Amino acid sequence: MATLLRKLCESASLKRSGSNSNQNPSSERAPTSLGAFDPLPPDILIKIVRLLGPKHAAKLSLVSKSWQSLVSDNALWAHFLQAHHPHSALFAESALSSGYPLPEADQNVPRVPFQHVYALRERLPPSVVIDGGSGYCKFGWTKEASPSGRFATFLEFGNVETPMYSRLRHFFATIYNRMQVKPSSQPVVVSIPICHYDDTESAKASRQQLKEAIYASLFDMNVPAVCALNQGTLALYAAKQTSGIAVNIGFQVTSIVPILNGKVMRKVGVEVVGLGALKLTGFLREQMQQNNISFESLYTVRTLKEKLCYVAVDYEAELLKDTRASFEAVEGLFTLSKERFLTGEMLFQPSLAGVRAMGLHQAIALCMDHCYTAELAGNNNWFKTVVLSGGTACLPGLAERLEKELHSLLPPYMSNGIRVIPPPFGVDTAWFGGKIIGSLSTFPGPWCTTKKQFRQKSKLNRIW
Repeated sequence: MATLLRKLCESASLKRSGSNSNQNPSSERAPTSLGAFDPLPPDILIKIVRLLGPKHAAKLSLVSKSWQSLVSDNALWAHFLQAHHPHSALFAESALSSGYPLPEADQNVPRVPFQHVYALRERLPPSVVIDGGSGYCKFGWTKEASPSGRFATFLEFGNVETPMYSRLRHFFATIYNRMQVKPSSQPVVVSIPICHYDDTESAKASRQQLKEAIYASLFDMNVPAVCALNQGTLALYAAKQTSGIAVNIGFQVTSIVPILNGKVMRKVGVEVVGLGALKLTGFLREQMQQNNISFESLYTVRTLKEKLCYVAVDYEAELLKDTRASFEAVEGLFTLSKERFLTGEMLFQPSLAGVRAMGLHQAIALCMDHCYTAELAGNNNWFKTVVLSGGTACLPGLAERLEKELHSLLPPYMSNGIRVIPPPFGVDTAWFGGKIIGSLSTFPGPWCTTKKQFRQKSKLNRIW
């Protein structure tokens, strides 16, 4: 590569020197040459530059105007962005870089050249990303390929009767201690579970209290800038979407959240199903006990749920099959049969576990019906994309089963075009949504709130 680059530079430089020595005025107005590579078609030259990589491409832009014109091609730098910043870089820079509120799909947003975007992202210092889930917290740096650490729910940090500010302060301090970094050294993106689902005055007041506690605790730790978004929105971004329905199967409950252009449509209605990972694990434990399968800890049951359980696309047909499978856990070898799909079936038939609640498919269909009736966008198909998130949402077969059930529940004018996207990054989907925001070339500006802005509260009210 280095030899090829030298040849490119030398040939262009020699040609340029030859042109400068010619005193013919007309030759001075001639376009600068590509040297020995003039005979090659532009598409072949672009392929060569792709192989050289972004650093050598940037050097070539200094050789001559012709090379500068060639290597400034937007598609070339789009390729480099995808290759060197693989986590949804093009989607993020096109749809999210302007900050909140997001531009609507039909708006003409000025596009910054991707070469400039690439340079900004290369110089961007890493930020902290914290996915503060209700079950398990994940944290790490935007420059890392995955979260660097995780621990059980932050409800363990302080008694629930302790003031919210104190619990959150202890929660964030624990994370920064484990990361061995000073809070004052970089901005932070925080993912929080969506809560207080309705749009009543008391719910708004509760959200405001939580919002102020999160920002106040972080700013009191001298964090320079904070971006806090709910898990549903970040899961949507991780799936390269800005509108749709985010379905987060959390630790205690499942939230069905309509989101349009990055904004939670609370007036349309956020549906909540009283089923979460904890109840599914408990249901599997009961089945194992009924079938005399011995185990010592709930952790083993949870592990078996993650490794062996799945969702049947056709429940009745699955009952007739031999579905036995084994897994070697810490306590020994375990073999499950019908328990494997009965556990996931609880999401669709809660009564199997004695739970009085809507099935997940029914709650999503209800949310879609509300979205359709509300007529919130010119394109009334915005809600037909469903993005799943949460550890339980990773059960194999869940997305396919949901699509099937939604098509049978809804009329064709609503069900045509529905697609259900499994968690794009597994259990870490919301964390990766935060990573996408924290890696933007424009970060932290448009997305973050500073301490001064928090005191003024103007920008904060927009994002939430």
